[in-house]
Amino acid sequence: MAELSTLARPYAKAAFDAAQAGKNLSGWSAMLRSLATVLSLPAVQALAENASLSSAEKVRRLADLCREDIAEGGENLLQMMAENNRLTLMPAVFEQFETLRLAAEETADVTISSAFALTDEQITLLRDKLTARLGHKVSISTEVDQSLKAGAIIRYGDTVIDGSARGRLVKLAEAMNS
Repeated sequence: MAELSTLARPYAKAAFDAAQAGKNLSGWSAMLRSLATVLSLPAVQALAENASLSSAEKVRRLADLCREDIAEGGENLLQMMAENNRLTLMPAVFEQFETLRLAAEETADVTISSAFALTDEQITLLRDKLTARLGHKVSISTEVDQSLKAGAIIRYGDTVIDGSARGRLVKLAEAMNS
């Protein structure tokens, strides 16, 4: 896994630099999201790995699939990745680009999984607390996971705060078995 992120890093940085230079972070984000989604499909992965196709042909086909999302300069990134047989890294490139974009915009994407739907008041309270803790503007997405039984799990980047009943029971079981 570390190898994928190491290989993807220069492409993500190049994409971020191009997006910043063109003042189009959101356009590049949409393009990379679209390309990452398309390149996650087995048929498109096979296209990207097809040795009988030239890199220019691979880029043309990918650009055709995502034509409405291709940002200015996006085909150059695709060409560079295709020439180096790195198109399958696009999901990792997108993840790293998003990390750079959120840091530049001083925004944090937070996902909260809870046993029950959160009220607007609870979301506002959590947003305020997380904004104070993280020092960034916080964008919250929520999901209901009834298997948690009670409580919530908060995810921000690599950080996970498990305040669920299931998580506490797992910790208790581990402590009793030690």
